[in-house]
Amino acid sequence: RFDFGHLEADRREQAIRDLAQIAARTPFDLAKGPLFLIHLVKAADKEHILIFNMHHIVSDGWSMGILIKEFVSLYRAFLVDERSPLPELTLQYADFAAWQRQWLQGQVLELQLGFWKETLGQDLPVLHLPTDRPRPPVQTFNGDSVTTVFPLILQKSVQEFCRKQGVTPFMFLLAVFQTLMARYSGQQRFAIGTPIANRTTFETEALIGFFVNTLVLPVDLSDNPDFAGHLRQVRETTLNAYAHQDVPFEQLVEALQPERDLSHSPLFQVAFMLQNTPLQTLQLPGVSLSPVSAESKTAKYDLTVTTAETDEGLLCSFEYNVDLFDRSTVERMVNHFRRLVEAALGNPRQRVADLPLMTDDEKQRQLIEWNHTTTPYPDHHSVHALFEEWAATQPDAPAVVFHDQCYSYDELNRRANQLARHLQKQGANVEQIIGISMRRCADVAVAALAILKCGAAFLNIDPTYPRDRLTFMLEDSGISVLITQKMIAENLPIHQAATVLIDDWSKIAGKPVENLHVPISADNAAYVIYTSGSTGRPKGTVLSHRGLCNLHRAQRRAFHVTPNCRVLQFAPLSFDASVWETVMALLNGACLVYADQEELTSGQGLRDVLKTQQVNIVTLPPSVLSVMPFDDLPQLQTIVTAGEACSLELVKRWGADRQYVNAYGPTETTVCASYYEANVDDEKAPPIGRPLQNFQLYILDWRWSPVAVGVPGELCIGGVGLARGYHHRADQTADKFIPNPFTNEVGARLYRTGDLARYRPDGNIEFLGRIDHQVKVRGFRVELGEIEAGLAAQPEVKDVVVLARQDFGGENRIVAYVVCESTIAAAELKQRLRR
Repeated sequence: RFDFGHLEADRREQAIRDLAQIAARTPFDLAKGPLFLIHLVKAADKEHILIFNMHHIVSDGWSMGILIKEFVSLYRAFLVDERSPLPELTLQYADFAAWQRQWLQGQVLELQLGFWKETLGQDLPVLHLPTDRPRPPVQTFNGDSVTTVFPLILQKSVQEFCRKQGVTPFMFLLAVFQTLMARYSGQQRFAIGTPIANRTTFETEALIGFFVNTLVLPVDLSDNPDFAGHLRQVRETTLNAYAHQDVPFEQLVEALQPERDLSHSPLFQVAFMLQNTPLQTLQLPGVSLSPVSAESKTAKYDLTVTTAETDEGLLCSFEYNVDLFDRSTVERMVNHFRRLVEAALGNPRQRVADLPLMTDDEKQRQLIEWNHTTTPYPDHHSVHALFEEWAATQPDAPAVVFHDQCYSYDELNRRANQLARHLQKQGANVEQIIGISMRRCADVAVAALAILKCGAAFLNIDPTYPRDRLTFMLEDSGISVLITQKMIAENLPIHQAATVLIDDWSKIAGKPVENLHVPISADNAAYVIYTSGSTGRPKGTVLSHRGLCNLHRAQRRAFHVTPNCRVLQFAPLSFDASVWETVMALLNGACLVYADQEELTSGQGLRDVLKTQQVNIVTLPPSVLSVMPFDDLPQLQTIVTAGEACSLELVKRWGADRQYVNAYGPTETTVCASYYEANVDDEKAPPIGRPLQNFQLYILDWRWSPVAVGVPGELCIGGVGLARGYHHRADQTADKFIPNPFTNEVGARLYRTGDLARYRPDGNIEFLGRIDHQVKVRGFRVELGEIEAGLAAQPEVKDVVVLARQDFGGENRIVAYVVCESTIAAAELKQRLRR
């Protein structure tokens, strides 16, 4: 007994709710009991609250109705000193339990279990809903709920629709909920749980006890049926399940033996129900009764949706696990559920994947507002022309530095002009591809600028690549000229290109130093990057001047690049991030700092370079930044991480008192397509942000339709930075670069990244992973299929699969599993792959 009558109204109501919560969260002792507790609360002289608290093992939802009804009968009788009007029970719950155990065995059990084994199969998929936080390794039951009431007119529309279709409201709402789960997860096959009263005989209808069972209803939307067809299938599935409802859920789990995972419940992870046993309106002499709602702070599954038909409308309550979902996410889910209900009623012949999920306002925000990035940039310029402007404006300013060697803007420009004229003598011309295979030094910038001044496109070829890879790139690219160094030239494979040794400058020094005037447009090729290929063949991505002209202006705005800045050239020269670093410096009047590769391969060496060279801006993969010893580095103004998922820990460690940006972009989008400026006060790992200027980012489903906020889809990118395509790969170009359906611009395209992403409510995009076998390891883009193809080509190998695994101390590593026809050492296979 509790007396809260002396408290003020607000405090009294809160005290009652707190008491209800404490009662609900206090564990029962199943060995000793009691399993049924009653709390009586005096709220005022004429107002009392009665809290019934029972363990589920002795009661269920149906039992609650019986309990309240019998309580009222006893109250009326005892009020006038009459005996209990309740008849003696002819059957106790223990009798039912004994009968069920005796009946459910032998052939009866075999038939029941046989149905479920055939219906559910042995490989029922786990439903992977997009969560706001990583799933804990052990399932938690911390919950909350979002409850709303859909209008009465909508409830009546559902009832009328169901009468015409010959289905129950439960079947209709379940079909809609299954559609919602499929759209949110991107899965076509999964299962949903639903409780059933399981009172199949007259004798059990008046008993209090735990009769309820849980049915597992499989879902298969792989054929993308229309909603009416899906509803018919749901009707058949539920009726068959009802006919085989007697097998207790725990016995079904034991029989099916699903692979157990402590992070989620077995067989299904979300549940749905229509509550059709509401408490009756009851009257007592001199007393009026009304239910008091108590908020649930537990969640039995990832998500449990309870619906009920009421006098006010269709009640919908979404109970969710707070360790997985934010409240705002579930509120959005409720709105999408209603949207699907209305859409299914309005057009049941529409395919389930086409039923509208988002409102027009949501679409407007995603497609237009979040992609409103149009910004002026020098769209009729070339890369080298922008550099030449800086060379004329600040001729004596340092342009590139390598140890003690330094080229001013004027000197770099003059040397590039001389080399460009020498290249022209070797046959370099507009739209040709010219190779660069060099160790890091200041002349790398000379080579790249010289190639651009000829109107050609540069291709960096890493001399440390395996010999077969080098041979392929030299042949596939069709380069006419290769700029290299003496030591490297001696070790390159035989090729047909004319060789220019940049460290033999005597053959170049006599050429004129004035700027060349080769007519090109912003759409001409500027550079080529070879990326890993899923078929085992690398492919060259051809990118234009236009994308780089936009990129440098975006970098200036986002990272506050000024002529006083010093930018580290960290990325391997064959990696597209090296182009990002070069453009950031040389097209914004800053200084580009080169260092030996050996200096950059250790965290200590990298830290020393940043310190001694007084670097202001650096771009690093998160895995590299994580191993660099922490130092104040007061000159370091901006850190950009890219190429891998970035942790919140890195932001908090390195982001204090400086700009910390998490950037994203495939090679096919001129290095970068989006960025997010992180803050040490952020509570989550940084997303990949919003689109860079003059880019548009869309998250689409498999039909190229926009998905709702929070729903995973493939990230597709449009804008001025898109590559022209893949060199000599028209089929792959057509597959990855598709027409842009969201603009009227003639010829506009979208690049299908193959990256799985979703929108956060604020418009920032969160990277989730890949939809294919491509992975990122230490910032490098790797096609696992290419490694598989290399291994499968070995005569001893019968079968192979390659995975990226993170269970080696958190480090992302590539692991190959092979089945061999004959004995071969793993070391030998590795050696062959190196070749």
